[in-house]
Amino acid sequence: MELTEKTVSSKYIFEGQVVRLRYDEVELPDGSFSTREIVEHNGGVAVAAITDNDEIILVRQYRHPYGEVILEIPAGKMEKGEDQFECGKRELKEEAGAEAQHYELLAVDYPSPGYCGEKIYIYYAEKLTFGEAQLDEGEFLDVLFIPFEKAVEMVMSGEIKDSKTQIAILKIKAMREAKR
Repeated sequence: MELTEKTVSSKYIFEGQVVRLRYDEVELPDGSFSTREIVEHNGGVAVAAITDNDEIILVRQYRHPYGEVILEIPAGKMEKGEDQFECGKRELKEEAGAEAQHYELLAVDYPSPGYCGEKIYIYYAEKLTFGEAQLDEGEFLDVLFIPFEKAVEMVMSGEIKDSKTQIAILKIKAMREAKR
């Protein structure tokens, strides 16, 4: 069965600093028509950094859309045209003051495919060295070092709600189990 929708027309209805909102008219596979509201976003990168003591670096920060403080791996948005790997290295240094000798792409997350084109590139990092964090202006967070197995428990109990962080922790756990 053909599943592709064909865009008939597009109209931008909002262009902000972080997102753009587009209204598309589409032709469906059966020949009928519908509309789609699409959020365009440059994408982001997140880094699951593991210390030599088998701790994962998490940051606690207030997230306005949810009205609460949540736990996440260091992450940030890519600038237009920015290389995803360089963005990940930059975010780890800015938020946690850490640099890694080894990086590995863990996953590409499509967080909300029903209406948003954002992709989040999730990296694993190890063999860390530490310096000073260099937070962006207006960025406020606490850096935590959580034993990895405790972080797994926190995902399973619902204490860690952020999807990119859940994906990273559970994928690392599965990779470790596969090596046994």
